[in-house]
Amino acid sequence: MRKKVTVVGAGNVGANCALRIANKELADVVLVDIMEGVPQGKGLDLLQSGPVEGYDVMITGANDYETTANSDIIVITAGFPRKPGMSRDDLLLANYEIVKNATEQAVKYSPDAILVLVTNPLDAMCWVAQQVSKFSKNRVIGMAGVLDTARYRTFIAMELGVSVESITALVLGGHGDTMVPIVRLTTIGGIPITELLPQDRIDAIVERTRNGGAEIVKFLKTGSAYYAPSAGTVEMVESILKDKKKVLPCAALLEGEYGYDGLFVGVPVKIGASGIEKIYELKLTAEEKAALDHSAAAVKELVDVLKQKTGM
Repeated sequence: MRKKVTVVGAGNVGANCALRIANKELADVVLVDIMEGVPQGKGLDLLQSGPVEGYDVMITGANDYETTANSDIIVITAGFPRKPGMSRDDLLLANYEIVKNATEQAVKYSPDAILVLVTNPLDAMCWVAQQVSKFSKNRVIGMAGVLDTARYRTFIAMELGVSVESITALVLGGHGDTMVPIVRLTTIGGIPITELLPQDRIDAIVERTRNGGAEIVKFLKTGSAYYAPSAGTVEMVESILKDKKKVLPCAALLEGEYGYDGLFVGVPVKIGASGIEKIYELKLTAEEKAALDHSAAAVKELVDVLKQKTGM
């Protein structure tokens, strides 16, 4: 019996997640969106690509959640992008309502699923999904670190003129300008980055990584990134469905690890069939720990606003 993945949100990120899942023949896909006709149309269009691309999975579009029943994974991409004049709190509360409703509906029909969150502000939305679903910590995972690390590796490869496949790197912390690329553990074919680049170039790459999403928004003007976010999401989905046990940086609920409790923070985790199977706690330098503390504090600030405004 084929696996089943529900993707909530049929916008650019969601539709590209569906396409990548189909291309890899990982699972049948249900694309859910409140916009009438949009998930059905995109689902049918993706389905009709199968004979050309050579994939053979079912892709269904729906406006309700009945079709999603018994999904193995629920990917939540739905949400508002930040618009001019919109405060961070405005975005937080608007997407809180969307993620809350999507989680309630999805887990009602798929109580054994694993939740993969993509909606921003990512770390706070993971907290909402976990509070609403009451799922164990291994079954709620946020996609951010995979994307941030991919951007970091891309910029290093561009700087050095080498293959991205030669670069091993890790970005921790919240998804935003407080993220923490761990320069000390960054290698190119096993060679520490500090032996190949001067500090000022490394600092510039770290800064560009932190602003990676904003850079794309500035170019697009009316939208945000979706190819790389969907790629990062599907890497996680594949590791779960195939029980690959990849070690990836993801937003995970910490209960004492790194000194934080009750917060979703980006850390290295092992991802397999049961979701997060292990959280790896690195020995950080004082400087790295201070940067991670700063990042975690930014996440806590958002969660505190949610608690205050929603009574969760």
